[in-house]
Amino acid sequence: GSDLLTPGDNKTAHDSYAFLVNWLERFPQYKYRDFYIAGESYAGHYVPQLSQLVHRNNKGVRKPILNFKGFMVGNAVIDDYHDFVGTFEYWWTHGLISDDTYQKLQLACEFDSAEHESEACNKINNVAEAEEGLIDAYSIYTPTCKKTSLHRRRLIKGRRPWLPRGYDPCTEQYSTKYYNLPEVQKAFRANVTGIPYSWTACSDVLSDHWKDSPRSMLPIYRELIAAGIRIWVFSGDADSVVPLTATRYSIDALYLPTVTNWYPWYDEEEVAGWCQVYKGLTLVTIRGAGHEVPLHRPQQALKLFEHFLQDKPMPRPAHSIQSF
Repeated sequence: GSDLLTPGDNKTAHDSYAFLVNWLERFPQYKYRDFYIAGESYAGHYVPQLSQLVHRNNKGVRKPILNFKGFMVGNAVIDDYHDFVGTFEYWWTHGLISDDTYQKLQLACEFDSAEHESEACNKINNVAEAEEGLIDAYSIYTPTCKKTSLHRRRLIKGRRPWLPRGYDPCTEQYSTKYYNLPEVQKAFRANVTGIPYSWTACSDVLSDHWKDSPRSMLPIYRELIAAGIRIWVFSGDADSVVPLTATRYSIDALYLPTVTNWYPWYDEEEVAGWCQVYKGLTLVTIRGAGHEVPLHRPQQALKLFEHFLQDKPMPRPAHSIQSF
Protein backbone atom coordinates (compact mmCIF):
# COMPACT_ATOMS: atom_id res chain seq x y z
CA GLY A 1 0.00 0.00 0.00
CA SER A 2 2.46 2.67 1.15
CA ASP A 3 4.58 1.67 -1.84
CA LEU A 4 2.04 3.30 -4.10
CA LEU A 5 2.72 6.67 -2.54
CA THR A 6 6.49 6.66 -3.10
CA PRO A 7 6.86 5.71 -6.75
CA GLY A 8 9.63 7.13 -8.91
CA ASP A 9 12.20 6.32 -11.57
CA ASN A 10 14.85 5.05 -9.16
CA LYS A 11 12.49 2.75 -7.28
CA THR A 12 11.11 1.43 -10.57
CA ALA A 13 14.60 0.48 -11.81
CA HIS A 14 15.48 -1.31 -8.57
CA ASP A 15 12.12 -3.11 -8.40
CA SER A 16 12.47 -4.24 -12.02
CA TYR A 17 16.01 -5.45 -11.36
CA ALA A 18 14.90 -7.43 -8.30
CA PHE A 19 12.11 -8.95 -10.39
CA LEU A 20 14.53 -10.03 -13.14
CA VAL A 21 17.00 -11.61 -10.73
CA ASN A 22 14.23 -13.50 -8.93
CA TRP A 23 12.57 -14.51 -12.20
CA LEU A 24 15.84 -16.06 -13.38
CA GLU A 25 16.05 -18.01 -10.11
CA ARG A 26 12.56 -19.30 -10.80
CA PHE A 27 13.34 -20.11 -14.47
CA PRO A 28 17.08 -20.87 -14.46
CA GLN A 29 17.05 -22.18 -18.04
CA TYR A 30 17.04 -18.52 -19.14
CA LYS A 31 20.22 -17.57 -17.27
CA TYR A 32 23.20 -16.47 -19.40
CA ARG A 33 21.10 -16.04 -22.55
CA ASP A 34 21.44 -12.83 -24.53
CA PHE A 35 19.18 -10.33 -22.84
CA TYR A 36 17.53 -7.22 -24.32
CA ILE A 37 15.25 -4.58 -22.82
CA ALA A 38 12.61 -2.73 -24.85
CA GLY A 39 9.77 -0.34 -24.17
CA GLU A 40 8.04 2.80 -25.33
CA SER A 41 6.81 6.21 -24.21
CA TYR A 42 7.80 6.87 -20.57
CA ALA A 43 9.81 3.64 -20.76
CA GLY A 44 12.19 6.05 -22.49
CA HIS A 45 13.17 6.54 -18.83
CA TYR A 46 12.63 3.02 -17.45
CA VAL A 47 14.56 1.19 -20.16
CA PRO A 48 17.84 3.17 -20.11
CA GLN A 49 17.72 3.38 -16.29
CA LEU A 50 17.25 -0.37 -15.90
CA SER A 51 19.88 -0.96 -18.60
CA GLN A 52 22.34 1.20 -16.67
CA LEU A 53 21.64 -0.68 -13.44
CA VAL A 54 22.11 -4.09 -15.11
CA HIS A 55 25.26 -2.88 -16.87
CA ARG A 56 26.81 -1.50 -13.68
CA ASN A 57 25.95 -4.60 -11.65
CA ASN A 58 27.52 -6.77 -14.36
CA LYS A 59 30.82 -4.88 -14.25
CA GLY A 60 33.69 -7.20 -13.43
CA VAL A 61 31.48 -10.29 -13.64
CA ARG A 62 33.00 -12.72 -16.13
CA LYS A 63 29.81 -14.62 -16.93
CA PRO A 64 26.80 -12.47 -15.98
CA ILE A 65 23.49 -14.23 -15.35
CA LEU A 66 21.71 -11.26 -16.98
CA ASN A 67 23.73 -11.29 -20.19
CA PHE A 68 22.71 -7.77 -21.22
CA LYS A 69 23.27 -6.93 -24.89
CA GLY A 70 21.15 -3.93 -25.77
CA PHE A 71 17.99 -1.90 -25.52
CA MET A 72 15.37 -0.44 -27.83
CA VAL A 73 12.90 2.37 -27.12
CA GLY A 74 10.04 3.76 -29.20
CA ASN A 75 8.41 7.22 -29.15
CA ALA A 76 10.45 7.62 -26.03
CA VAL A 77 10.71 10.42 -23.51
CA ILE A 78 14.46 11.15 -23.67
CA ASP A 79 15.30 14.71 -22.70
CA ASP A 80 12.78 17.23 -21.35
CA TYR A 81 14.18 20.31 -23.08
CA HIS A 82 14.61 18.75 -26.53
CA ASP A 83 11.33 16.86 -26.16
CA PHE A 84 9.46 20.12 -25.47
CA VAL A 85 11.09 21.94 -28.39
CA GLY A 86 10.40 19.06 -30.79
CA THR A 87 6.86 18.45 -29.57
CA PHE A 88 5.67 22.04 -29.97
CA GLU A 89 7.32 22.19 -33.38
CA TYR A 90 5.47 19.02 -34.40
CA TRP A 91 2.10 20.43 -33.28
CA TRP A 92 2.67 23.61 -35.24
CA THR A 93 4.13 22.05 -38.41
CA HIS A 94 1.33 19.47 -38.50
CA GLY A 95 -1.32 22.16 -38.35
CA LEU A 96 -2.64 21.32 -34.89
CA ILE A 97 -2.12 24.69 -33.16
CA SER A 98 -2.07 28.43 -33.94
CA ASP A 99 1.04 30.57 -34.48
CA ASP A 100 0.20 32.46 -31.32
CA THR A 101 -0.04 29.35 -29.14
CA TYR A 102 3.17 27.98 -30.65
CA GLN A 103 5.02 31.12 -29.59
CA LYS A 104 3.55 31.06 -26.09
CA LEU A 105 4.38 27.38 -25.59
CA GLN A 106 7.99 28.10 -26.49
CA LEU A 107 8.16 30.96 -23.99
CA ALA A 108 6.31 29.28 -21.12
CA CYS A 109 7.42 25.65 -21.28
CA GLU A 110 10.72 24.94 -22.94
CA PHE A 111 12.83 25.20 -19.81
CA ASP A 112 10.36 23.40 -17.54
CA SER A 113 10.63 19.87 -16.22
CA ALA A 114 8.12 17.58 -17.93
CA GLU A 115 6.97 16.04 -14.65
CA HIS A 116 6.27 19.30 -12.85
CA GLU A 117 5.19 22.06 -15.19
CA SER A 118 4.83 25.73 -14.27
CA GLU A 119 1.38 27.31 -14.01
CA ALA A 120 1.94 29.32 -17.21
CA CYS A 121 3.00 26.24 -19.15
CA ASN A 122 0.00 24.32 -17.88
CA LYS A 123 -2.35 27.08 -18.98
CA ILE A 124 -1.04 27.38 -22.52
CA ASN A 125 -1.02 23.59 -22.85
CA ASN A 126 -4.75 23.66 -22.14
CA VAL A 127 -5.18 26.23 -24.91
CA ALA A 128 -3.17 24.01 -27.28
CA GLU A 129 -5.34 21.04 -26.39
CA ALA A 130 -8.51 23.00 -27.13
CA GLU A 131 -7.07 24.13 -30.48
CA GLU A 132 -6.15 20.57 -31.43
CA GLY A 133 -9.74 19.48 -30.88
CA LEU A 134 -10.94 15.95 -30.32
CA ILE A 135 -8.23 14.15 -32.26
CA ASP A 136 -6.34 11.11 -31.06
CA ALA A 137 -3.10 12.83 -30.04
CA TYR A 138 -1.38 9.42 -30.07
CA SER A 139 -2.22 8.91 -33.74
CA ILE A 140 -3.20 12.16 -35.38
CA TYR A 141 -4.61 10.79 -38.65
CA THR A 142 -6.82 7.96 -37.39
CA PRO A 143 -10.41 8.22 -36.10
CA THR A 144 -11.01 8.42 -32.37
CA CYS A 145 -12.91 5.80 -30.37
CA LYS A 146 -16.62 6.59 -30.56
CA LYS A 147 -17.83 3.32 -29.03
CA THR A 148 -20.92 3.27 -31.24
CA SER A 149 -22.68 0.05 -32.19
CA LEU A 150 -20.60 -2.35 -34.26
CA HIS A 151 -22.86 -1.82 -37.25
CA ARG A 152 -22.06 1.86 -37.42
CA ARG A 153 -18.32 1.23 -37.02
CA ARG A 154 -18.31 -1.18 -39.93
CA LEU A 155 -19.85 1.51 -42.09
CA ILE A 156 -17.15 3.98 -41.14
CA LYS A 157 -14.45 1.36 -41.84
CA GLY A 158 -15.79 0.87 -45.33
CA ARG A 159 -15.41 4.58 -46.04
CA ARG A 160 -11.78 4.68 -44.88
CA PRO A 161 -9.83 2.39 -47.19
CA TRP A 162 -6.53 3.93 -45.97
CA LEU A 163 -6.95 2.58 -42.44
CA PRO A 164 -4.80 -0.46 -41.71
CA ARG A 165 -7.02 -3.51 -41.65
CA GLY A 166 -8.12 -4.31 -38.13
CA TYR A 167 -6.97 -1.13 -36.40
CA ASP A 168 -9.43 -0.42 -33.62
CA PRO A 169 -9.20 2.93 -31.84
CA CYS A 170 -11.02 1.51 -28.82
CA THR A 171 -8.30 -0.94 -27.81
CA GLU A 172 -7.51 0.89 -24.58
CA GLN A 173 -11.13 0.83 -23.45
CA TYR A 174 -11.23 -2.95 -23.85
CA SER A 175 -8.06 -3.35 -21.78
CA THR A 176 -9.43 -1.16 -19.01
CA LYS A 177 -12.61 -3.20 -18.88
CA TYR A 178 -10.68 -6.48 -18.97
CA TYR A 179 -8.15 -5.67 -16.25
CA ASN A 180 -10.93 -4.59 -13.89
CA LEU A 181 -12.80 -7.90 -14.10
CA PRO A 182 -12.54 -9.54 -10.65
CA GLU A 183 -11.74 -12.96 -12.16
CA VAL A 184 -8.91 -11.48 -14.25
CA GLN A 185 -7.38 -9.73 -11.24
CA LYS A 186 -7.68 -12.95 -9.29
CA ALA A 187 -5.94 -14.97 -12.02
CA PHE A 188 -3.11 -12.40 -12.13
CA ARG A 189 -2.94 -12.43 -8.32
CA ALA A 190 -3.28 -8.67 -8.68
CA ASN A 191 -4.84 -6.21 -6.25
CA VAL A 192 -4.73 -8.67 -3.35
CA THR A 193 -4.94 -5.69 -0.99
CA GLY A 194 -8.26 -4.54 -2.44
CA ILE A 195 -7.27 -1.07 -3.69
CA PRO A 196 -10.35 1.21 -3.57
CA TYR A 197 -10.09 2.51 -7.16
CA SER A 198 -10.08 0.80 -10.54
CA TRP A 199 -7.18 -0.03 -12.82
CA THR A 200 -6.43 2.53 -15.55
CA ALA A 201 -3.91 2.54 -18.37
CA CYS A 202 -2.55 5.84 -17.07
CA SER A 203 -2.81 6.26 -13.32
CA ASP A 204 -3.31 9.71 -11.78
CA VAL A 205 -2.65 8.21 -8.36
CA LEU A 206 0.84 7.22 -9.48
CA SER A 207 1.71 10.33 -11.46
CA ASP A 208 0.52 12.66 -8.68
CA HIS A 209 2.91 11.00 -6.21
CA TRP A 210 5.79 10.46 -8.62
CA LYS A 211 9.03 11.39 -6.87
CA ASP A 212 12.16 11.40 -9.02
CA SER A 213 12.24 11.92 -12.77
CA PRO A 214 15.56 13.19 -14.14
CA ARG A 215 15.23 15.77 -16.90
CA SER A 216 17.52 13.91 -19.27
CA MET A 217 18.47 10.36 -20.18
CA LEU A 218 21.33 11.56 -22.40
CA PRO A 219 24.04 10.93 -19.75
CA ILE A 220 22.90 7.28 -19.54
CA TYR A 221 22.95 7.04 -23.35
CA ARG A 222 26.52 8.35 -23.35
CA GLU A 223 27.61 5.86 -20.70
CA LEU A 224 26.02 2.85 -22.44
CA ILE A 225 27.15 3.88 -25.93
CA ALA A 226 30.71 4.11 -24.59
CA ALA A 227 30.27 0.60 -23.15
CA GLY A 228 29.31 -0.76 -26.58
CA ILE A 229 25.70 -1.60 -25.69
CA ARG A 230 23.41 -1.91 -28.74
CA ILE A 231 20.91 0.96 -28.76
CA TRP A 232 18.02 1.41 -31.19
CA VAL A 233 15.47 4.22 -31.04
CA PHE A 234 12.33 4.03 -33.16
CA SER A 235 9.47 6.45 -33.74
CA GLY A 236 6.01 6.27 -35.28
CA ASP A 237 5.75 9.55 -37.18
CA ALA A 238 2.02 10.16 -36.60
CA ASP A 239 2.37 10.47 -32.81
CA SER A 240 2.00 14.00 -31.41
CA VAL A 241 2.58 13.05 -27.76
CA VAL A 242 6.24 12.03 -28.03
CA PRO A 243 6.73 12.89 -31.69
CA LEU A 244 9.57 12.14 -34.07
CA THR A 245 10.84 15.73 -33.98
CA ALA A 246 11.36 15.45 -30.19
CA THR A 247 13.34 12.24 -30.69
CA ARG A 248 15.47 13.77 -33.46
CA TYR A 249 16.42 16.82 -31.37
CA SER A 250 17.29 14.59 -28.41
CA ILE A 251 19.48 12.32 -30.52
CA ASP A 252 21.12 15.31 -32.23
CA ALA A 253 22.16 16.51 -28.77
CA LEU A 254 24.41 13.43 -28.46
CA TYR A 255 26.53 14.66 -31.41
CA LEU A 256 27.19 11.12 -32.66
CA PRO A 257 29.02 10.67 -35.97
CA THR A 258 26.87 9.21 -38.76
CA VAL A 259 27.76 5.74 -40.03
CA THR A 260 24.93 5.40 -42.59
CA ASN A 261 23.10 8.44 -43.93
CA TRP A 262 19.33 8.79 -43.72
CA TYR A 263 17.59 6.41 -46.15
CA PRO A 264 14.08 5.02 -46.71
CA TRP A 265 13.54 1.42 -45.58
CA TYR A 266 11.06 -0.85 -47.32
CA ASP A 267 8.47 -3.46 -46.53
CA GLU A 268 6.74 -5.20 -49.45
CA GLU A 269 8.00 -2.58 -51.91
CA GLU A 270 6.49 0.31 -49.94
CA VAL A 271 8.44 2.82 -47.89
CA ALA A 272 7.84 1.67 -44.31
CA GLY A 273 9.84 4.49 -42.75
CA TRP A 274 13.32 5.96 -42.64
CA CYS A 275 16.55 5.02 -40.95
CA GLN A 276 19.86 6.58 -39.91
CA VAL A 277 22.72 4.71 -38.30
CA TYR A 278 24.94 6.65 -35.91
CA LYS A 279 28.08 5.41 -34.20
CA GLY A 280 26.54 3.59 -31.23
CA LEU A 281 22.85 4.22 -31.99
CA THR A 282 20.35 3.40 -34.74
CA LEU A 283 17.28 5.57 -35.41
CA VAL A 284 14.31 4.04 -37.26
CA THR A 285 11.05 5.79 -38.13
CA ILE A 286 7.81 3.99 -38.99
CA ARG A 287 5.68 5.82 -41.53
CA GLY A 288 2.09 6.44 -40.48
CA ALA A 289 2.38 4.69 -37.12
CA GLY A 290 1.14 6.34 -33.96
CA HIS A 291 2.53 6.32 -30.43
CA GLU A 292 2.27 2.53 -30.07
CA VAL A 293 3.95 1.44 -33.28
CA PRO A 294 2.98 -2.28 -33.17
CA LEU A 295 -0.69 -1.32 -32.70
CA HIS A 296 -0.73 0.69 -35.94
CA ARG A 297 1.90 -1.07 -38.06
CA PRO A 298 2.23 -4.64 -36.75
CA GLN A 299 4.01 -6.08 -39.79
CA GLN A 300 6.58 -3.28 -39.95
CA ALA A 301 7.05 -3.47 -36.17
CA LEU A 302 7.88 -7.17 -36.43
CA LYS A 303 10.46 -6.42 -39.10
CA LEU A 304 11.96 -3.72 -36.89
CA PHE A 305 12.13 -6.12 -33.96
CA GLU A 306 13.83 -8.84 -36.02
CA HIS A 307 16.42 -6.43 -37.38
CA PHE A 308 17.15 -5.04 -33.92
CA LEU A 309 17.77 -8.53 -32.51
CA GLN A 310 20.00 -9.47 -35.45
CA ASP A 311 21.66 -6.03 -35.39
CA LYS A 312 20.98 -5.72 -39.12
CA PRO A 313 20.21 -2.35 -40.74
CA MET A 314 16.63 -1.92 -41.98
CA PRO A 315 16.07 -3.29 -45.51
CA ARG A 316 16.69 -1.13 -48.53
CA PRO A 317 14.49 -1.60 -51.59
CA ALA A 318 14.68 -4.81 -53.59
CA HIS A 319 16.40 -4.11 -56.90
CA SER A 320 13.12 -4.40 -58.77
CA ILE A 321 12.14 -0.91 -57.63
CA GLN A 322 13.11 1.67 -60.23
CA SER A 323 14.05 5.11 -59.02
CA PHE A 324 13.26 7.67 -61.66
